[in-house]
Amino acid sequence: MYAEILIQYGVKVLDKTFTYKIPNNMNISIGNKVKVLFANKIINGIVLNIKDNTELENVLEILEVVNPDIKLNKELLELGNYLSNITYTTLIKSYQTMLPTSLKVKNITSNYEKYDEYLVLNKSKDEILKYIENNKRAIAQIKILNDLLDNKKINKKEVSNSYKILIEKDLIKIIKERKYRLNKTDNEKKEYTLTKEQENVVNNVFLNSKDIYLLYGVTGSGKTIVYIDLIKKTIKNNKTALMLVPEISLTTQMVNRLYDSFGSDVAILHSGLSDGEKFDEYTKIYKNEVSVVVGTRSAIFAPLNNLGLIIIDEEHSTTYKQESSPRYNTIDIATWRGNYNNCPIILGSATPSLESFARAKKGVYKLLTLTNRVGNFRLPLVNIVDMSQEMKKRNMIFSNELKEKIKDTLERHEQVMLLLNRRGFSTIASCQNCGYTYKCPHCEISLIYHKSSNHLRCHYCGYTKLYNEICPECKEGAIRNFGTGTEKVSEEIKKLFPTARVLRMDADTTTKKGSHEKYINMISNGLVDIIIGTQMISKGLDFPNISLVGVINADESLNIPDFRSQEKTFSLLNQVSGRAGRSGIKSNVIIQTFNPDNKIFELVKNNDYIGLFNSEMIIRKKLNYPPYYYILGIKICSKDYELASKHATKIYNYLEKNIDDTSIILGPSTASMFKLNNIYRFQIIIKYKFDNKLENSIKFIDQLYSKEKDIYLEIDNNPISL
Repeated sequence: MYAEILIQYGVKVLDKTFTYKIPNNMNISIGNKVKVLFANKIINGIVLNIKDNTELENVLEILEVVNPDIKLNKELLELGNYLSNITYTTLIKSYQTMLPTSLKVKNITSNYEKYDEYLVLNKSKDEILKYIENNKRAIAQIKILNDLLDNKKINKKEVSNSYKILIEKDLIKIIKERKYRLNKTDNEKKEYTLTKEQENVVNNVFLNSKDIYLLYGVTGSGKTIVYIDLIKKTIKNNKTALMLVPEISLTTQMVNRLYDSFGSDVAILHSGLSDGEKFDEYTKIYKNEVSVVVGTRSAIFAPLNNLGLIIIDEEHSTTYKQESSPRYNTIDIATWRGNYNNCPIILGSATPSLESFARAKKGVYKLLTLTNRVGNFRLPLVNIVDMSQEMKKRNMIFSNELKEKIKDTLERHEQVMLLLNRRGFSTIASCQNCGYTYKCPHCEISLIYHKSSNHLRCHYCGYTKLYNEICPECKEGAIRNFGTGTEKVSEEIKKLFPTARVLRMDADTTTKKGSHEKYINMISNGLVDIIIGTQMISKGLDFPNISLVGVINADESLNIPDFRSQEKTFSLLNQVSGRAGRSGIKSNVIIQTFNPDNKIFELVKNNDYIGLFNSEMIIRKKLNYPPYYYILGIKICSKDYELASKHATKIYNYLEKNIDDTSIILGPSTASMFKLNNIYRFQIIIKYKFDNKLENSIKFIDQLYSKEKDIYLEIDNNPISL
């Protein structure tokens, strides 16, 4: 018997299987991870096929099966092929993406399995009682034996060393039981009562179908309750359910709600878990020990059997698109799995992506709506503040109205949430004397000042430099900080409200394991008065005591040169506004902007998503952008500027001759982030509807450049930003 094995190296020239002989005594299956000898090195691979014979001579034998109890099943093997095709990446890289760190196809020496050791009786009850009768002075031994007669097993850590004598006498023995790091005991389950509107939504979802539903519901309308009810129905049908959230910060509240409803029948998958925890959770799922999985983007690859429902909450979120290879969109993977398992997909959002809402309008997706907040609570009152006028009053960060509203809210013992989608203390460190600005030497973008560590930092490549007020150019002590980040907002708010308990939530403060859960519990338990954060606090979180939301600089996302900037801005502002007034208390939202006349703010003020959709669709149609056209992006990358430029032109010329005339080619031009980590990047954008020549042309280019050493391509199907 022979096996065709895909090896662990992710280079495209090795993107094929190699044949190895299966030793006679080896039990092996398709999907197993194995050790083999390749180019005189012991490496790992995945078995993709098993056959009776081969025409090859001198075939090497497989050395070992790794993790024999866990393998890629038929569905995930086929999904890997699909992922490789749509992202133009190697097959092994696709499989690596689907697996947790502890199970990836590479040399891993750590053993992630944990066990508890228990003592159990090894003789009959009569023999034990006889020993007790004859050894009355052995008090410690008798206690252990009596405890075992009552409890059947005892954790070894809970008894004295006297157990060793009992083992020598063969009266008891040690057994091992697998221990999971994350365990939830089954407490009394919470029951939720659906509103008529929620019940109508649930009744219109057909669980034994491959339909895709768009659940469009205002913030606070109880989409989570709908999800839970649908999951319950799925489990009653003896099927499993997968639920995705866009941010790690959202998993804490969602997991707790699912625990309340399903107890230990829930597993978690996200990047905030340790490697051991990921291994445990993956094992639970693989062994069919749970029916519900909740997690972030990568959880879409969870090895659930008999999948009956996929839910993607906050489906508009850009975090569902993987920005590194393989560059997949989670909704595409969900659609494939829904078709494979004949199960429905629920896409939920208060601000659906324009593409999703357009598909719902056309009937490609089935539209479900929740128009009212639970309890018919009112949406918050939104007010737009012109910061150009406030600047004249020397209000650089907080307007008078926002300061007054914060003061009133704190006096009522209610909570405040402040959003600024920019971390750090200041965004630019520049010399007032000569104009010198600190920039990243690897990326050529401004370094962000972080006051707590007194460092300047590049948020793209991680480069750091100790902050110094002495200008390296003119040697004057004239370096000053401009722009505002969450760290500066936090410092200023503490000066204005010194008795308030302030919490900052951004990528800098939530790096420690368990920090998201800790902070969310602090907010829920009323231990925080003012929450300051980036977009991680803007969606999905439910804190009933928040009655004021302030947006410090609403222009942050508007100023990005991207065709989705209006859509993203509306979504961010609408979502963060929805954090206020969720328990019925009177609530306000203050949005600070230097562009108060921009129509986007009127749309946010009136909670008018349909108005946004209609106006943006007109622009998208005129400019041939999604959903009217698909987009494919090609980045041409090299450490050599001239080489990247030359090959960008070469690729453009090839495409112009070899793809359909109806497709539109833009470029080559410099990418929005032109120099990143010492790599120069040019880009070509292709807009297309139906182009039969495009896929083969892209594959030809991809293969051609896979052999180049000094230049490489990044191909992205339907990129989130350009």
